[in-house]
Amino acid sequence: MKTLNLDLGARSYPIHIGAGLIARAELLTPHIAGERVAIVSNETVAPLYMEKLRALLASYRPLEVLLPDGEQYKTLEVLNRIFDALLAARCDRHTTLIALGGGVIGDMTGFAAAVYQRGVPFIQVPTTLLAQVDSAVGGKTGVNHPLGKNMIGAFYQPRAVVIDTDTLDTLPDRELSAGLAEVIKYGLIRDAPFLEWLEANMDRLLARDPEVLTEAIHRSCRNKAEVVAVDERESGARATLNLGHTFGHAIETGMGYGAWLHGEAIAAGMAMAADLSRRLGWLSDADVLRTEKLIRRARLPARAPGAVAPARFLELMSVDKKVLAGRLRLVLLKRLGEAVVTDDYPRAALEATLQSVHETA
Repeated sequence: MKTLNLDLGARSYPIHIGAGLIARAELLTPHIAGERVAIVSNETVAPLYMEKLRALLASYRPLEVLLPDGEQYKTLEVLNRIFDALLAARCDRHTTLIALGGGVIGDMTGFAAAVYQRGVPFIQVPTTLLAQVDSAVGGKTGVNHPLGKNMIGAFYQPRAVVIDTDTLDTLPDRELSAGLAEVIKYGLIRDAPFLEWLEANMDRLLARDPEVLTEAIHRSCRNKAEVVAVDERESGARATLNLGHTFGHAIETGMGYGAWLHGEAIAAGMAMAADLSRRLGWLSDADVLRTEKLIRRARLPARAPGAVAPARFLELMSVDKKVLAGRLRLVLLKRLGEAVVTDDYPRAALEATLQSVHETA
């Protein structure tokens, strides 16, 4: 087992990474505040891991809350099912919520914890690669709205993150690739040596080599923990973690939540960010080709769907948390391994990127 610490003073918490961790009660119980836990999962993950976690925490009289599986269910309406279950069971403000699942379950459970009785503790037990390397770490919680992704939510940190790498054995290949998009992101925005490591080890990652997967998760979590520790609420450096996300969220919203996996949309979005960075003179043609090649090696799309026309793309991108005073800030690449958040780019360059990607999709 490897353990990192996300340093937020009194709200610091451990990130445990290793095989078989769901079976280790000592990683969970120190972070359970009261006498009850509520385990929130979905209809896909619960049959695989709920019984094991329930037995481990039997003394806490675990309440099970099952939600439907899929990004299209990340809504206020479905979130209310968590509150219904907590209130029906008379759970008090010392009840600890446990998120057992991927990014959707983690985001919704965290948001429920942030607002139920004005805040109860929660623990992340992510079971997808994307959640393990990104969404379970850092305290971003929330739900989607028909007009924009993740526009309703809160910053609310977990008490601990327990990453059992064995859960990746049951992860479909498409979901594994989706998680690799966020792994690649860290190399592009701040860790050029990691980018080279990914190029050398992508085949082993796709083959689910346990040693290589654990290293990729550890390296990704370390990168994210370092950024969040200095900018918890995304007032500066943390925004660089959104490379490809403004483009990607537009794809998800435009195609309909669930049509593209989040990681697939982010992969195409990162390629678009690289293209725009090239148009600004920051990346070379070779840099863009290198980025696209790695994305494709991860079995991810490097082009946006042609169904989302450039004008629609711009419309969707305008509903984004990085819009300030009417100006859309984008995360772009000054070079491979160094990202910048900027609104200083010609609109014509952005439109050219959207048009180019649309024509070649």
